[in-house]
Amino acid sequence: MATLIHWAAEAYRPLQAGDVLVVSSKIVSKAEGRRVALSDVIPSAEALHYAEVTGKDPRLVELVLRESVAVSRAGRGVLVTQHRLGFVSANAGIDQSNVEGGDEVALLLPQDPDTSAEKLRVSLGQLVGVPLAVVISDTHGRPFRLGNVGVAIGVAGLPALVDMRGLPDLFGRVLKITQQGYADLIASAAHLLCGEAAEGRPVVVLRGLELPQGAGRASDLYRPLEQDMYR
Repeated sequence: MATLIHWAAEAYRPLQAGDVLVVSSKIVSKAEGRRVALSDVIPSAEALHYAEVTGKDPRLVELVLRESVAVSRAGRGVLVTQHRLGFVSANAGIDQSNVEGGDEVALLLPQDPDTSAEKLRVSLGQLVGVPLAVVISDTHGRPFRLGNVGVAIGVAGLPALVDMRGLPDLFGRVLKITQQGYADLIASAAHLLCGEAAEGRPVVVLRGLELPQGAGRASDLYRPLEQDMYR
């Protein structure tokens, strides 16, 4: 995958030091063989129960449960779970759009997106010869708000979370709470270009950012359970 991205960039606009590549989780999952034929899935009793509650295909529900550590909410047409990676999302991030095979195929998220991002960062850096950063993005809904936004599920070469506590605002008041979801901001900005339908732009390059010092992982963004007032 790094070779293909490098080839495409060279043909269009060569990568430069400090560039941030936002890569759709979908092409990472495809490259890592995370495509599953539903005909190979045997639903468990739990999957059959949630399929009846939600009206979803029990084979798809089985995959969602396998990728999750807990069910947060279930209702007609809705199955929200805590993913094994730590975040809460609908259908454990499993998708069937833009996947060859139609309704009989599902695509799981990468097994370890942070590691995938780091491998891609290293491989691209070797090909280009300059330091780069990588964000693997996915689309998530948000509690109490409509519409999907891009979020970071894999990060390498930049901080995922920027702690701004202790910095002054315009009037000298010291910030006491502010932590910036920096990698999520990058992912969401890129999603304005990559889209979610037939745009065909799975990689977006952000150039000119003044990246904060340090490196992090997407797992830095997941709120610890003891701080969660809703679960």
